[in-house]
Amino acid sequence: MAYDHNSVDSEKVIVTLPGLSRLAAGLLRSMRPKQWTKNIFIFAPLVFDGKLFQLIPFINTLAGFLVLCLLSSAVYLINDCADVNADRAHPTKRHRPIARGEVPISVAVGWAAVLVIVGLGVGFALDVRFGAIAAGYFLLTTLYTFSLKHVAILDVIVLAAGFVLRVAAGTPLVEAERFSPWLYTCMGLLALLIGFGKRRAELVEMAGARATREALGDYSLALLDQVIAIVTGALIVSYTFYTFSAPQLPPNHAMMLTVPFVIYGLFRYLYLVHVRGQGGAPDELALWDRPLQVTFVLWGMLAIAVLYVLS
Repeated sequence: MAYDHNSVDSEKVIVTLPGLSRLAAGLLRSMRPKQWTKNIFIFAPLVFDGKLFQLIPFINTLAGFLVLCLLSSAVYLINDCADVNADRAHPTKRHRPIARGEVPISVAVGWAAVLVIVGLGVGFALDVRFGAIAAGYFLLTTLYTFSLKHVAILDVIVLAAGFVLRVAAGTPLVEAERFSPWLYTCMGLLALLIGFGKRRAELVEMAGARATREALGDYSLALLDQVIAIVTGALIVSYTFYTFSAPQLPPNHAMMLTVPFVIYGLFRYLYLVHVRGQGGAPDELALWDRPLQVTFVLWGMLAIAVLYVLS
């Protein structure tokens, strides 16, 4: 009898392990690890305040980055639970694990709670000011999930505010002293470009079908193209002002050498959207478009050289 009992236990392990593996894989996909790249905005104060090569500020910022990843993943889980019915009617979102039933809603909500508790706990342990900003970011994005994303224009502005909060979260972690306010403007405008780019991609994707996002019906391609053009121009002007007016930059205005890379990167995005018909948001296109990747790397190398070698 002892042998039979062990055999039954072994069989149960064999049966349940694949299910647990699929559940874990579904949870990981629902956490959207590819979207964690958005949290690199928290490194802006570290880089532009001249502390990139200081160990303690770097470790603090890296820890802050991980906290934001946990909180953003919690919001994605909550969002997928709240939108499960709408996602099932969407041509691509219906493949999400929660929408497909691979991850039970109760499990997703429970795991989201764990991520929030751990994330905020670590956040306040790092720095009270950082913890407060991280909590504000989580509350804002949660409010967006349940309400603000249904209001056209405001939905993208709230998303942009989330990116600005990511930048602000990094300042107490490095005790930033020389972080230029112009960078908040640039980050906010870049976030608006990403947000309106996403709305345009969604509108094109849903052409001829019923919009599953309530606010999407209040947009048009003509409006979005005009807004994207305005934001692009404002971003170029703001970044140019930063390169010669920020007090921590070299007096020879060498940072202005990075302006052509910013202009090319933005125009490359517009080219991909309007000529190549890619229609993706800038953050997604940058994951596979080689010219955008090269432009970003060259801009980063030159900016770091100006900040740390020529200053």
